[in-house]
Amino acid sequence: MGLPTPGTNKLQVLRAIEEGWQAFCRAPWPFLLFEVLVLVVSAPFAALLAGGVVRLNSPEPAFVHPIAAGIGLVVGLVGYVVVALWGAVGLTRAAWISLDGQKPSFAQFTRWDRCASGRLLGSVLLLSVLIGLVGVLATLIGTALGQVNAALAALPAVVFGVFYIWLLVSQKFLLQLSLFGVKRPLETIQSGVSGVNPSWWVVLWLAIVEAVVHAVAALFSYGGLLVVLPVVICTSTAAYRQLFGSQDHTGILKA
Repeated sequence: MGLPTPGTNKLQVLRAIEEGWQAFCRAPWPFLLFEVLVLVVSAPFAALLAGGVVRLNSPEPAFVHPIAAGIGLVVGLVGYVVVALWGAVGLTRAAWISLDGQKPSFAQFTRWDRCASGRLLGSVLLLSVLIGLVGVLATLIGTALGQVNAALAALPAVVFGVFYIWLLVSQKFLLQLSLFGVKRPLETIQSGVSGVNPSWWVVLWLAIVEAVVHAVAALFSYGGLLVVLPVVICTSTAAYRQLFGSQDHTGILKA
């Protein structure tokens, strides 16, 4: 059985927020401890990545050879991406289990799922390529129009800005679709567009509410951000289930 017909289900933002908070409250300490674990594991890779970037962009002599800095940059980037995928999959899997009314175990947080991580990485890369291509196209058109009339040069930028906002909102559930909805990155993008468009303004409202929550949490520094991330993932997953159903179409929960 595939995803529901677009427009069949409706999104209720307040209900999603309530369900997301309840899901987090079923296992608050595992959520927070796993977040801390992800941060600790990713810290060395982030340091390698930052150190490599600084060294390769610094004209001053340094103790680290450029080749070593390049290797560190690659290792840091690959390691950081792998850990980020592991964290995103673990938190979202646990959010789904908690929304089903169960308390996720710590093993369900930490279990590595190569297929799910690969689907998520492929979807993110495809979306990045799409945004990049449209940006390059808008730049080329803007440059050409600028040679005709300077006032027209800004038109492609405006159009691209509108497209960018529409696309980001339509891909609000890219994470959940990649893990639970479909198995191919292109289908993930297409399903996001077709599934979100009938409720686009409501999904935009959800994104605004989550952004406000992030901003409020930032006032409490790292502690607030540490708590708000799993809450937002639980809320987004609850909203996804309202629009796309609560069925695991990829078998991630059985892996």
